[in-house]
Amino acid sequence: MLVTFKSASSADVIYFGDVAKQMMKLMGKEAADKGIVTVEQLPAAIARLEAAIADDKARHREHLQVDEPQKEAAEDGGERPFVSLTRRALPLLEMLKAALAESKPVVWGV
Repeated sequence: MLVTFKSASSADVIYFGDVAKQMMKLMGKEAADKGIVTVEQLPAAIARLEAAIADDKARHREHLQVDEPQKEAAEDGGERPFVSLTRRALPLLEMLKAALAESKPVVWGV
């Protein structure tokens, strides 16, 4: 399943369902098929996502001597290439910031 985050302020951001749910939770939202980050909620969602990215970067620095995993479990039970939380979250973070700058909400599942 794919989930598309949309805002009138930027291009769409598309994630696999499991990754999208992780992003929703990181933003402080319920992992649901449909949702919205209102303009009023954007600052908190941005702060939460930035904190998660900072934690991920700190963890990465601690493990520089250890190889990153090459594969991770996929939503369908298979495997896919490993992608760090930072790389996954940055496009959504940029969308949230653009939405805040233009006072536009971010929605998904509509």
